[in-house]
Amino acid sequence: MHKKIVGGGFKKVLYTLNTVRRIGVKDAAKALAAHNACKACGLGMGGQRGGMINELDEFPSVCNKSVQAQSTDIQGPIPLPVFDHTIADFKELSSHEIEHLGRLGTPLHKEAGSDKFEPIGWDDAIARTVERFSASSPERSFFYASGRSSNEAAFVLQLMARLYGSTNINNCSYYCHQASGDGLATTIGTGTSTVELADLGKSDLIFVLGANPSSNHPRFIHQLKNCRERGGHVVVINPAKEPGLVKFAVPKSPKSLLMGGNDIASEYLQPKIATDVAVFKGIAKSIIENQQHNVEFIAEYTRNFDAYLADIEGTSWSEIESITGLSRDNIHAVAEVYAQSENTVFAWGMGMTHHLHGVDNVEAIANLAMLRGMLGKPGAGLLPLRGHSNIQGVGTVGVKPVLAEDVFSAIENELKITLPRNKGMDTMACLQAAERGDIDNALMLGGNLYAASPDSQWAEKSLDNIPFKVFLTTTLNQGHVHGCDNSESIIFPVLARDEEHDPTSQESMFNYVRLSDGGIDRLDNLRSEVDILSDIGMGVVDKSSFDFSTFKQHTTIRHAIAKSIPGMQDLAGIDVAKKEFFIRNRIKHTPEFNMPDNRAVFIVNPHDHPEERKARHAFTLMSIRSEGQFNSIIYEESDSYRDTKHRHSVLMNEDDIASLGLKEKDKVTLRSDTGEMRNLDVVAFDLPRGNIAAYYPEANVLVGQTVDQRSRTPAFKSVPVSVEAQVVIGTAG
Repeated sequence: MHKKIVGGGFKKVLYTLNTVRRIGVKDAAKALAAHNACKACGLGMGGQRGGMINELDEFPSVCNKSVQAQSTDIQGPIPLPVFDHTIADFKELSSHEIEHLGRLGTPLHKEAGSDKFEPIGWDDAIARTVERFSASSPERSFFYASGRSSNEAAFVLQLMARLYGSTNINNCSYYCHQASGDGLATTIGTGTSTVELADLGKSDLIFVLGANPSSNHPRFIHQLKNCRERGGHVVVINPAKEPGLVKFAVPKSPKSLLMGGNDIASEYLQPKIATDVAVFKGIAKSIIENQQHNVEFIAEYTRNFDAYLADIEGTSWSEIESITGLSRDNIHAVAEVYAQSENTVFAWGMGMTHHLHGVDNVEAIANLAMLRGMLGKPGAGLLPLRGHSNIQGVGTVGVKPVLAEDVFSAIENELKITLPRNKGMDTMACLQAAERGDIDNALMLGGNLYAASPDSQWAEKSLDNIPFKVFLTTTLNQGHVHGCDNSESIIFPVLARDEEHDPTSQESMFNYVRLSDGGIDRLDNLRSEVDILSDIGMGVVDKSSFDFSTFKQHTTIRHAIAKSIPGMQDLAGIDVAKKEFFIRNRIKHTPEFNMPDNRAVFIVNPHDHPEERKARHAFTLMSIRSEGQFNSIIYEESDSYRDTKHRHSVLMNEDDIASLGLKEKDKVTLRSDTGEMRNLDVVAFDLPRGNIAAYYPEANVLVGQTVDQRSRTPAFKSVPVSVEAQVVIGTAG
């Protein structure tokens, strides 16, 4: 049996202290105390209030993820002799190993057909980039941004790409929360959170849906603990029983540490993977049958309720129980908690969006909120738990294939330019075009597109099929060495957020915009993302169309954003007033929705039947992130919260293990219609029967290219697979 695990605790305090010692106490203190936004998750902290302080002036508002993010930036440069090694040598390194080689300290160039990186001068690297893009038709290029960048760099990227002539402009949300934006847009007319951080302190019920904030948003756990301590409830709906969501010892709370942790989940439902719509219909059915819905709110502030009501009434309890694996009594118990709540916040992660019906899931969550009037008032609303610290901001300032017409017009009027209106390709479509040979160039602003993509072998082939690639990054990752065997690439080393010479801004998942001063001096020979992109823009866009040299000053970019992006007016003077702000018209404390008639809309969707999609495979797999990672960045090979010693593990229900004649630590192979993973250790974990879990991004080799037709997001968390025992040579017979 596994030991009982409590999230957080003294072990996380010690881990953080050891990380600080490793990177240097002085350097760590300087980085964490500076007036810069946190580099980790979208919860946000820091900025002009000072490091480790959030918008509620709570201190210390810091977690191990914040320290981990600093640890990779506070490294010395990779010694140049390292690049005497071949690309094949770099491929032998794990994600953890390659990202901890050090900071990238010089531009690198890899010739097509070469097997090595070679240092290259800045001027030559810029000139070669301009030459390659200028020689190609713009529609044969794509541009991609992660959420680690700034609003200023992201705005320059999308503007440069459009003026160059390409609308194939994407950010990493197509692989994470695009379904959230799409599902919120159809129901309430906005694509982001309707609550601010302070609303969590006013709630008496928080739903945590398809998320594991104990690992991915540790400071959010503090809000859950506070809710429980004031007598509220936390309902977790997740196929996996995550120890950190059961009990968590909050490091900033001496009481929590000394008492061995706080109970986090008051109710915990474990439905089968990909049955979420049916779960939410079950909760709604119980609410409606007991006449606990908010008739007045529904009548005054919503529409299409009759169709929704007919769908709920037409869905039988036997069907809901069969699909979800949950009992009517368990669903009713959660519904009763919801019925008694006065202020409910629904928070969700990629366990909701990483499915073929991710948008349906988000719409179903919004339906539940509307059902009891948990929208348009303080202390209640909808909260997508965003990953990267500025992924929301990158999308806000226009890094996406198409913009709203009012944004197009505002940018054109402000900058006296004309932009193309055709809709570009999403991220998956860009890689599929690359596979066909229809892409000549790609520019990646941060991120690790290789590791983030499904069907790893296909992704590597598709990326290598792009003749010329440009990367802007602080460190090397697997995306720089996979997908480059036969193609040319240039890697530009960039300043980290807290090293920028000119302030930058970032947006949290609460629609709160911070200003980061930058100013920390660590390495020579690095440049700002804005400088690099502006230099490329000056080369590929005729000066008579737009002079990108004007964007060398970040304040000029902020003024352009403030004039052209809805709700961002206060950005114009943020560097002078030092006044951070909420983006206008997003937080919903009154029931006025961004729809033609100001009413929210109930959306009716079918409930998925995952058993029908299994076909030849007996199990459904969801990919998961470990406690020791952040997105595709691996800080630790073990996962202390799930008691796995290494990442090459598969988590399974103990009855499934026994039924296959296996025991823990046996080796198995996972097979899907897309690929296979071999030599995985079997680990018993609390999951529904027929459901298993393996670590992202390694498990992406199993994930197919099929996407949610609405959000274009792959189904990373609902993959039909088979589990096969491996025969160890010498033991058979």
